[in-house]
Amino acid sequence: MKKKDQKVLFTTGKRRLAIARAKVIPGSGVVKINSTPLDIWGSEVLRLWVKEPLLLAGDWANKVNVDVSVRSGGVVGQAEAARMAIAKGLVEFSKSKDLRSTFMQYNRNMLVYDPRRNEPHHAGGASKRGSRRHKQRSKR
Repeated sequence: MKKKDQKVLFTTGKRRLAIARAKVIPGSGVVKINSTPLDIWGSEVLRLWVKEPLLLAGDWANKVNVDVSVRSGGVVGQAEAARMAIAKGLVEFSKSKDLRSTFMQYNRNMLVYDPRRNEPHHAGGASKRGSRRHKQRSKR
């Protein structure tokens, strides 16, 4: 297969501040995150999180190579963003509605962005009591 004939897909995944970009090409199932093989990237729990879409995809995971670049955010946000990018890439590559429904039933956040954010800090000593909480005051 010539390089020009290869089917190359680019997908993105986001979680909080982390942004992941995945390049999915036909191959033998190699997954790299920031040029590091998945087997030595991050902690064991984060690796299992990122491997979830690969395990659910079954044979499709062995037919593609995935190269993910993740930046910004924390380690957990980066892992979830990479997981989303990989899942989207597998669904787009396979064009399988069964795979898409499997991901949606297992965990909707593999394919759908979660818009929740932390509320910004409010001044006035609220940091100890919470973002919007006020000091209790008596009416009489």
